Amino acid sequence: MEMLKSSPNRVVGTKQVLRGLKAGTLLRVYVANDADTFLYQRITQAAEAAGVQVIRVASMKELGEACAVQVPTAAAAVCR
Repeated sequence: MEMLKSSPNRVVGTKQVLRGLKAGTLLRVYVANDADTFLYQRITQAAEAAGVQVIRVASMKELGEACAVQVPTAAAAVCR
């Protein structure tokens, strides 16, 4: 999580993460364990297909706080 917190190049949110995976611009993906099952599976499968490491985070609230946003977040990522 420290890499996510300190990185100036990150994306926050499911759509942005999926877009980044498709473009091949992400180094590491973070996904919340309590995210919607469909979204969780979609993100993890896309990351595995792209060869990007997936790190699980306990909750959407914790991930949102790590990204310095005031809403719970299902997914975030560090960009290249």
